[in-house]
Amino acid sequence: ILLCGPVGPKLHKLLDENVVVPPESMQERDEFHLILEYQAGEEWGQVRAPNANRFIFSHDLSNGALNMLEVFVSSLDEFQPDLVVLSGLHMMEGQSKEMRQRRLMEAVASISDIPTDIPIHLELASMTDQDFMSSIMHQQVFPLVNSIGLNEQELLFLTQSASGPHASLASWSGVPDVGVVSDILFWILKEHGKTADRASDLTRIHFHTLAYHILVTVDGYWGNQVAAVAAGARAAGTQACATETIDTSKVFLKAPLEFVTSQTEAPSKISLNPDEPVVHWHREGVSFHFTPVLVCKDPVRTVGLGDAISAEGLLYSEVYPH
Repeated sequence: ILLCGPVGPKLHKLLDENVVVPPESMQERDEFHLILEYQAGEEWGQVRAPNANRFIFSHDLSNGALNMLEVFVSSLDEFQPDLVVLSGLHMMEGQSKEMRQRRLMEAVASISDIPTDIPIHLELASMTDQDFMSSIMHQQVFPLVNSIGLNEQELLFLTQSASGPHASLASWSGVPDVGVVSDILFWILKEHGKTADRASDLTRIHFHTLAYHILVTVDGYWGNQVAAVAAGARAAGTQACATETIDTSKVFLKAPLEFVTSQTEAPSKISLNPDEPVVHWHREGVSFHFTPVLVCKDPVRTVGLGDAISAEGLLYSEVYPH
């Protein structure tokens, strides 16, 4: 693994020996993030947490300015990766609008230099600036990547920023409705994904929420989706509980046992079968693979769950050469 980001001395000591850090991305001082985790049911004033979650505060000047992007792309020639994973665009929200736009255009130019036979995955994270999210979508970032990973907040924010389906929904109530989620995922691939007449590489979205995951792919570009979405869901349970394998005494099911596949088109109704926990359906050249998650009752860690889920899903995914 080649890791390219601002790596200070403390972080460098913590990294596995299999992780290669280019000398150009080493820093004299570490950047830092402060993470406050809390359990389901904890109270703060009048507010009671429905799920275990966290606040993340960061003082991260390097990632905020996307400092290492050019170093990263120039390091790929020698490293010859099978897969590129990008993250951190959300860190630029603290910059001025002009700086963000300029850096985003430079990011697009750098990402364009990555050879087209190397698949690129972009992991999104929570954002609050709709204009910035809209820029990421429309200013050629989405069409440059093959795959996207995101959660329910990022998905809703994305459709609100671009006036997509269900954009009037202010927030989720409880477990996100599968039909609504499916409509938005389908819209992203239809509006920004690869079609016969659009120069886009986007053919895959891995959606993860606490209760379930959906892997959505344009037909003909990806294989092994059943294993990939199942592996991601399994990673969620083991990572949160900090166990090597799923311990059934420490997890529970929160996914809907019945759901409809769309809220805008004539939907099919699906009932979950425990013997076949990955459900598949199809919509105009797009495949959906759904699986429930075994949710950790008392999570030990919530940080980096989305990254672990997406990474595990990618590890099991098969990319068809074109």
